[in-house]
Amino acid sequence: MPRLLLLLGTALAVSLPALAQPSASAGTTATLGDPIFPGLGQAGLDVRHYDVALTVAEPGTARLSGVVTLTLTATRPLAEVRLDFLGPDVTAAHWNGQPVPFRPEAEAQKLVVVPPAPLRPGQEARLTVEYQGTAGAIFDPDFSPALRLGWQAVPAAADQPGSNFAFSEPNGTHAFLPSNDHPSDKATFTTRVTVPVGYTAAASGVEGPVVEGNGTRTFVFTQAQPIPTYALAVQVNRFERVVSPAVPVGVNGSPVARRDYSPAGTLDSTRTPYAHTDEMLRVLADWFGPYPFGAYGVAVVAPPLPALETATLSTMPPTTSERTAVHELAHQWFGDDVSPATWADVWLNEGFATYAELLWTETQGGDGQAVAARWHATLAQGGTRPLVATQAGQLFDRSAYRRGALALHALRAAVGDAAFRAFLHAYTARFSGRSLGTADLLAFARTQVGEAGAAALRTWVEAPELPPLPVLAR
Repeated sequence: MPRLLLLLGTALAVSLPALAQPSASAGTTATLGDPIFPGLGQAGLDVRHYDVALTVAEPGTARLSGVVTLTLTATRPLAEVRLDFLGPDVTAAHWNGQPVPFRPEAEAQKLVVVPPAPLRPGQEARLTVEYQGTAGAIFDPDFSPALRLGWQAVPAAADQPGSNFAFSEPNGTHAFLPSNDHPSDKATFTTRVTVPVGYTAAASGVEGPVVEGNGTRTFVFTQAQPIPTYALAVQVNRFERVVSPAVPVGVNGSPVARRDYSPAGTLDSTRTPYAHTDEMLRVLADWFGPYPFGAYGVAVVAPPLPALETATLSTMPPTTSERTAVHELAHQWFGDDVSPATWADVWLNEGFATYAELLWTETQGGDGQAVAARWHATLAQGGTRPLVATQAGQLFDRSAYRRGALALHALRAAVGDAAFRAFLHAYTARFSGRSLGTADLLAFARTQVGEAGAAALRTWVEAPELPPLPVLAR
């Protein structure tokens, strides 16, 4: 998650505070055992699809109602389904259309559903959960002002209407959506958002027809490629929606629908960083391989929160930069399509997206090696660490961003531009729609670029000290 500020032309990571953790009182053996967030997820549960229907009757408040149907299966027998959830009150649960018992476990941040019979490997079931009330709060109370993850509510003010949006990375989606809230369990989404007439809703995926109701409008989006739960975009505001011609950079040259959303009355200067989005798509597709989704755009939100790479629709603050816009776009490949297996591997998101800034700088006539040198100098002055995180405070630190980017710069310096581009294309093609860890990346690099390239990458991943600045051969 690129939570970035720009200072003197260099992207600086904004470290996220330690977040409130789900209790492991139910036993970590029932969870996915993530090294950073051990309470998340359920071992053996595989959610294939989320059909989400949200009703936002009062934009700008934290109240909402929802009906979500999860299409799921299992990799081991499951007598209970333990979803991550700290959201509104659950009013009903149905298993393949039949009512089933459920119980909230607030301390563990779980919703436990008991099916009529254990879910066994190879079986598929549909679990529907209905809920309404106030979204949950997942945040660090020591952070001032507290950064609340999940469902954001921006109250109406004299100069703006009330609005809502999802801001969930890393573990905030279950504040408003019952889910297996971990990047290792990716799924497709159908998202329906019902709002009062006069409001517009947007979400991850390709938009469908708007359904008119009695004083309401329902916006429908289909996300056909699997994404992690944290990357689900949902936006509600009195938006101005700008549609641009599709860009043919998708898989097999398929067109990528282009749409951007900004609050009514947004200044033209706010839209300036996105003026070259189409060119960014072409440049990054040349380096990374085809754009993995069917649509892309940005949604500008009112509060000064960091930028977030929500899938197909990046969530952006009113004031940002072109380099941040490139960074968020790069996350569509690295983070949303190819995702980390655990939160300890989040540098696989941030390092790749940060390196996209250097690649973009070069295409605009800038000095990429100078960018790398500035990153290196910052790490030399402020300290660094091996890239696999061991605690929550490391998830979005300078090492995740800049050392991660320099690891790729070292690989590029070792093998040359042609082999580096071929490696990136092979990497995104091999792991599209999947989650992988750092060890998977290193093993893949060895098969693609040989021992010399893999060794250059491994040094930056594992060395306790800061390696020397890699220099491209020119």
